[in-house]
Amino acid sequence: MGHNHDHQHHELRIADVNKALIFGIILNIIFVLLEVIAGLRYDSLALLSDAGHNFSDVIALVLALVAFKLLAIAPNLNYTYGYRKTTILAALINALLLLTAVGVILWESIDRWLNPVVINGSVTAMIASFGIVINGFTAWLFVKDKDKDLNIKGAYLHMLADTLVSIGVVISGLVIWWTDWYWVDTVMSWVIVAMIMLSTWSLFKDSIRLILDGVPKEINLASIRQKILEMDGIVSMHHIHVWALSTAENAMTAHLVIQQACTFEDAAVLKSKIKHLLEHENIKHVTLEIEKKDETCSATACTIVSEQEDHHHHEH
Repeated sequence: MGHNHDHQHHELRIADVNKALIFGIILNIIFVLLEVIAGLRYDSLALLSDAGHNFSDVIALVLALVAFKLLAIAPNLNYTYGYRKTTILAALINALLLLTAVGVILWESIDRWLNPVVINGSVTAMIASFGIVINGFTAWLFVKDKDKDLNIKGAYLHMLADTLVSIGVVISGLVIWWTDWYWVDTVMSWVIVAMIMLSTWSLFKDSIRLILDGVPKEINLASIRQKILEMDGIVSMHHIHVWALSTAENAMTAHLVIQQACTFEDAAVLKSKIKHLLEHENIKHVTLEIEKKDETCSATACTIVSEQEDHHHHEH
């Protein structure tokens, strides 16, 4: 990931995202209420269970919104980074909710396979068509930002999963209406489960990585390190740590060993060059400690093993 991408690539307009989330929440609450009313009116268990499933989308969108609101709270003496990491936590919770939904769909489909029920195909298909429009539209609200922020990706995947479920319900509803093949409903559920699993797994994996302070996957630490080491005056670097403060912000700390002859002014110039380089790599919070070549620092405990270095170093 070199210099080739500009600053705008990572910039996220939080105000716009919040508007989209609020709009999505209102839209989905209306849809849930309509499903509950219709479900009670027509005594349809399928409609009521779909309303329950759609309500989990409302929770997912609310979670994402709350996390972005907490992002704006200023740091304090107890939380020196503020509440930025709640965006990562929201992404993880949303991934877990999606995996739970997958389990529920699987359980229901196996139950239906063993105990087939008569489904009113036309009514089911009609209601699900509304679902495609509402869930699909809400998913579309997040499509342009989903790769910029893991929290938005979580909200997007919830809406996409529900759109897929609705499409599956329409297809199986119409097939059942025309053919009375009730097993189609179960098979369609399994196809949907596979699709949701494929998209959710990366969200789950990435949010776990960020919760554990792993290097965000869009950052190529080896390449950044190489660029810094190639700068004039830099002898070596150690105690390198890169982690995510939130789903949109990254931080880095490192010890830089500079030539003995470097002056304080030289060190200041080097620091500003490095910070400029890191800003291009979407690392905005940078803390650099400068050491002269002859200074001793117990570097071994946190040295990252690489091919170029002695292999007796411990990996951190």
